Amino acid sequence: MHRTAYVILLLTMLFWAGNVIAGKLAVGHVSPMFLAMARWGLALPVLLALGSGHLPKDMKLLRRHLPYLLLMGTLGFTAYSVAMYCALLYTSAINISIEQGGMPLLVFVASFVLFRTRVGVAQVAGFTLSFAGVMLTALHGDFRRLFALDMNFGDALMLVAVVSYGLYTAALRLKPKLHWSSLMAALCFGGFISAVPFAVAEAALGSMILPDWQGWVIIGFVVLFPSILSQILYIRAVEMIGANRAGLFVNFMPLWGALLAVLILGEAVHLYHGVALAMVLGGIMIAEYGGHRMATREASTTGPEADIR
Repeated sequence: MHRTAYVILLLTMLFWAGNVIAGKLAVGHVSPMFLAMARWGLALPVLLALGSGHLPKDMKLLRRHLPYLLLMGTLGFTAYSVAMYCALLYTSAINISIEQGGMPLLVFVASFVLFRTRVGVAQVAGFTLSFAGVMLTALHGDFRRLFALDMNFGDALMLVAVVSYGLYTAALRLKPKLHWSSLMAALCFGGFISAVPFAVAEAALGSMILPDWQGWVIIGFVVLFPSILSQILYIRAVEMIGANRAGLFVNFMPLWGALLAVLILGEAVHLYHGVALAMVLGGIMIAEYGGHRMATREASTTGPEADIR
């Protein structure tokens, strides 16, 4: 069972990393705002069909928590997608992939600010190292650019995307107890309706590129794999080995992304990419180790009943 779960998780991270490659391939074939709108607009009916048996039961909770769900869809789906797809107009897919590795750091910071989640010294050290790796990537290997305020616009946009998704992930702690398909459909609905104004503005500015055949292939891939299939696979893997162990596999996303960028896009790898990737992954490993030790100590002092939910 564990081996199956590992394969599923590796495929899930591959699909999520593929979203970055698809976004880069979309340049010139479909504009970022249209891509974001189409992604969630086409995924929505599929998710509604998958959740048709649970939506009627969850409708009361959905109505009660509709403002929260729409906000989460806007923050985690639209804001992240729009910022990332726009970032790919200006920077490399390798950079975007490594910068994605900073998401656990932002989740950690947002959880501490919003919920005062306890942190240990190892976690602070690990996430500091991880953040330094993200910044090294964003500054293209030269920290002197920070003092000169010289950062690639695409890398700056990706940092906005990472912050947005970090806030979204931390705030999911407040999500209502819905079936996963109902929750995904509601978030997707929020993502779609909040993406429409961006697409309208893009068209008004004369920047919209309607998809050609390659654009539609990219949209189809983004809808099927990163938006729908990956979510189903991830949920299945969590059922098999638990959320904590499954969550560690997110660290494979920058690795997959960098590898795909080289193999498919032919992007060049620089020394700072390797150093930054090692810093990001090493920092996350230190933080995870510190968090595991802290959780173990708390469980031993409070007893097993403290972990019952």
